[in-house]
Amino acid sequence: MTESNKIQDWHKNEAIKCFNETWDLLDKSDRSEDEALLMIHKAHASRYHWGEVGDYGQFATGEWQISRVYATLNMYESALYHGQASLKNCEEGQLSPFDFAFAYEALARASAIKKDTDSMNLYLGKAKGYAQKVTDLDNQKYIFSELDSIS
Repeated sequence: MTESNKIQDWHKNEAIKCFNETWDLLDKSDRSEDEALLMIHKAHASRYHWGEVGDYGQFATGEWQISRVYATLNMYESALYHGQASLKNCEEGQLSPFDFAFAYEALARASAIKKDTDSMNLYLGKAKGYAQKVTDLDNQKYIFSELDSIS
């Protein structure tokens, strides 16, 4: 294995590790302020590492996760910014309906923070439209369950 391949593997492993550790913190119900900050750092670290070795799919997912972290912490501007970045990666990479559904889910969740129901409903409608195009029924069900959690 070349040195370049080792570095690429390291970035990939770090991206996955940070992504999963971010989810652990997102799922934690009694998250401390220090853990909230760590969650932000880990989400950004995951996206950084995917930026070194990933593709539009990983970029979109990474931006989506960052948006989700900020939405969880009620940080509207950051949630919106990263939701928009997720959508941009979906468009540029011509990604799947699954990816588009979650990019719009991020934008809907950000809009919910600001209590902008018009934008929230617009994005929810777009997310549902893409979700209906997802052929894997388990994935489709998962998307709709996430969309149902937005209010």
